[in-house]
Amino acid sequence: MIRKSFLYMVVVLMATCAGLTANATIPAGYYNSLDGKSGQALKNAIHDLTLQHTVLSYNSLWTYFRDTDSYPDNPNRVWDMYSDKFYFFTSSYGMNREHSLPKSWWAPSGQNSNTDLYPSYTDIMHLYPADADANAAKYYWPLGEVSRVNFNNGVTKVGTPKTGQGGGASEVFEPDDRYKGDFARTYFYMACTYQHYRWRHTFMLNNDDWKSLNEWSVDLLCRWARNDAVSDKEVDRNEAVQRCQNNRNPFIDIPELFEYIWGNRQGQVFYLSEAGTSSDTTTYHGEPELIAPTQGTVLDFGEVALGKSIDYTIYIKGRGLTNPLTLTIYRYDAEMFSIPVSSVSRTAANSANGYPLKVTYTPTTVGEHTSRLVILDGGLTGSVGVELHARCLPVPSLTKLEALDATGITGSNYTANWRTADEEVDYYIITRSVYNKNSGDVRVEEFTTDDDSTTSFTFTDRQADETHTYYVQSYRLGYMSEPSNVITIDATGLTGIQADKPLQVIPMEGGILVKCSEPVGSANVYDMAGRLVRNIDNLTDDTIIDLPRGFYLLTTSTSRQAWKVAVK
Repeated sequence: MIRKSFLYMVVVLMATCAGLTANATIPAGYYNSLDGKSGQALKNAIHDLTLQHTVLSYNSLWTYFRDTDSYPDNPNRVWDMYSDKFYFFTSSYGMNREHSLPKSWWAPSGQNSNTDLYPSYTDIMHLYPADADANAAKYYWPLGEVSRVNFNNGVTKVGTPKTGQGGGASEVFEPDDRYKGDFARTYFYMACTYQHYRWRHTFMLNNDDWKSLNEWSVDLLCRWARNDAVSDKEVDRNEAVQRCQNNRNPFIDIPELFEYIWGNRQGQVFYLSEAGTSSDTTTYHGEPELIAPTQGTVLDFGEVALGKSIDYTIYIKGRGLTNPLTLTIYRYDAEMFSIPVSSVSRTAANSANGYPLKVTYTPTTVGEHTSRLVILDGGLTGSVGVELHARCLPVPSLTKLEALDATGITGSNYTANWRTADEEVDYYIITRSVYNKNSGDVRVEEFTTDDDSTTSFTFTDRQADETHTYYVQSYRLGYMSEPSNVITIDATGLTGIQADKPLQVIPMEGGILVKCSEPVGSANVYDMAGRLVRNIDNLTDDTIIDLPRGFYLLTTSTSRQAWKVAVK
């Protein structure tokens, strides 16, 4: 269920050079780093350019959707590329914040794959408002063309892929013809921007080739991009996204760009002059200017619970600045917002990537809060203002969930289930522990749902000789509920709900303290690589286990649940 407040943003773009796509207002010099490059070097240049953007908060997405995904003649209506249903921003129940490239596909090295701290998790370039039923049918399937339909609402089709498509997936998601180019250019952007990611699911992407996209998906996406040209909708959305997160999709601005990496111009050198503009390769001699952020940009932190804080990183990029820039936050609720520096050198601001400025919202009272970040000096005429908006809510009261028996159990698959929360939540977190009986290895992973309307999560990677357990928590504004009861699936099938053991693991400086009302047998402590670091023959109440700083898993001989703990 979606219950969000919306702020309509009116943002004025600075005057820029003629765009490469009709009606686009691309900042002067924005694509200079691509000029004269080919192949992998060109793709790397796109990655370096698009990765450096303002990272939005998940709670603020619906605010920005009103600017990026509304109809031009009706700003209150949601433009949904997954259905033709009538949804409105004033009452958008039944819609999801959809990752067009499923978030379950990525797993950056050394990090959890489903945290909202990743730029990709809230990169609005690939996030769209979507009908919940279509989103559920789409699941985590790759793009493709359907040969046998299992779901069809007139816009979204899901079903068996045509021969040669799917990358091993049993089903594919096929958008309407009018949106196929939109999704293709979105995937081109993601394949470049997040090329450094380690992909968990490789239906369309791979971890071995610099092109990132598999051969079958290259054929599909290139064909879709050629057959469905860039639309006014994409151009307008690209402008709005720049106002939100200060980067652009180059495959919309330069429609032929994909041909140089994956298409029929592979190996050729890309020149901006051939794309309809000229690069500025000489020293800039014009008036000092600020390329980003633009005047009137809005940073909306969304909803934050009292006692929590949230950060935005906004990139300050200048051109021809002659002096340091001065930064200040003033007006209204200025004390709720903070920045770590009061000035930025002209060298840092004039650099290709700009200066990453962290803006922090730390509310001390409940309510709506606004302020303004002002950027001046540097040789600029006048100043540039960035509006800051946020809303602080009381600490949520989250009740313990009930995990339900797994269903659909096969040799490799099962679906985790739970009862919905009674209160408002943002999404659910499923913590799964995997025990390999042969090697003794223990693996703990977290997965999140897209929103609060989902009460199941399907796993497709179950292996022989593994015992799986899961428990569920609800998440709201930085707070999590108490873990639910634990469900166990052993190597032969479901064993049912496992009773919670009377055990509490308390992190402390230099180790952990274990509280239990009865002996719980022997215990093992593993590091996050699965290595055994401590063994306790008989774990009893008030046992202190000394451990260096880090993250650990505690298991006992009387429970298959693993307790995760961070030692500071």
